[in-house]
Amino acid sequence: MSRTLERRMLSGSHSVRPAWGGRGDAVARPESGATAVGTRDDPRRADCGARLLKFHAPEIVFGIDSMAEAAHAALRLGALRPMLVTDPGLIEAGWADEMVGHLAEQGIQARLWHDLTPNPKDHEIAAGFDTYAEHGCDVLLAVGGGSVIDAAKGVAILAANGGDILDYEGVDKAEMPIPPLVVVPSTSGTGADVSQFCIVTDTTRNTKITILGRALVPDITVIDPRLLTTMPDWLNAATGLDALTHGIEAFVSLGHNQLTDHHALRAVQMVTDNLADTLERPADMPARVLMAQAALEAGLAFTNAILGAAHAMSHQVGGLLDLPHGVVNGVLLPHVIRFNAEADPEPYKSIATFLGVADPGTPAAEAALALADRIDRLARDVGVPRGLAQLGVSEDDLPRLAKTALADACMSTNPRSADELQMQALFQAAM
Repeated sequence: MSRTLERRMLSGSHSVRPAWGGRGDAVARPESGATAVGTRDDPRRADCGARLLKFHAPEIVFGIDSMAEAAHAALRLGALRPMLVTDPGLIEAGWADEMVGHLAEQGIQARLWHDLTPNPKDHEIAAGFDTYAEHGCDVLLAVGGGSVIDAAKGVAILAANGGDILDYEGVDKAEMPIPPLVVVPSTSGTGADVSQFCIVTDTTRNTKITILGRALVPDITVIDPRLLTTMPDWLNAATGLDALTHGIEAFVSLGHNQLTDHHALRAVQMVTDNLADTLERPADMPARVLMAQAALEAGLAFTNAILGAAHAMSHQVGGLLDLPHGVVNGVLLPHVIRFNAEADPEPYKSIATFLGVADPGTPAAEAALALADRIDRLARDVGVPRGLAQLGVSEDDLPRLAKTALADACMSTNPRSADELQMQALFQAAM
């Protein structure tokens, strides 16, 4: 993380109130006249039933003090020698010890593995698999954020399929079923606990690769909002913006459907209503519960609708500079909205009117720009730098970033196609 980012996101001096209202119900009713998903006036209503709909999801346990259910889940899945994947921060916060205790209550002794860093690296996953194999582990239990969960998925891929984790870049490359996987997310945003994605840093190419496949959806996710209270402010803001990006990109994705639309809009509403409150009052459990639900619903939306250009670009920047994924998303998302809206602003107008950012009579292009501006303001309010240059990206990096972003799997469902020159110009706009 750059010093500029660290100062701004950890100082506590920044404003954290979003520009469009405070916390209310989980999902506020749209402004008078706004169009909700599935209503008679919904412009997407005609699509309902016109396309094949598939919806992947794990078994979900949700609620305060639910962590013990993860131990029950591991036992149900046949755990005799589970590997508990976590990180030093979760150990320091006491959550790993709590999970070890819950497992012990079930008569299970776990092998603890925590030798990983944010944005898990290919060699770290290889080392994790060595630990898994050496100790004859049979179930993976991940307690942590997206990096921890992705690392556990990576270990699971190697346990079932062998080889090098980089061999599985792309869609459905891991053909053998993975070992049982139980996850307990500690952040409110990555969606890794319900997704069919695994993101790994290729340390040779300094980029993130996307591994995508139905087999990577965890068997059971246990969401205990208590774990969110120990996130540092910068991580809270970053993962919240990640959830916001998931919701918006899933809604406009070429792979969207009526189920993903529903979850995507609810997630966007909950993030905009509650992220600021969790920064102002970290121990406020009602806001934490709603952010946990927002992360869950955004995850359900994007794992089924897939994502778009903001994530395709963010993966490249994060891999190059080892930056927090949600922070990069917060910089990029407004620019991607403006770019995509040049081709089709209507889906963004639907989001804008749902949030009350624009009136139903506002022209679609104008509403889309208003949405981009509001998201830009929210990102600034929670301490995200104004551009990629402040994160350490240089002009010389842009051609390479543009080329690799276009090859990212997330571009396949972006609502507007792009060539290298357009992608480079989009990166340039975000500098």
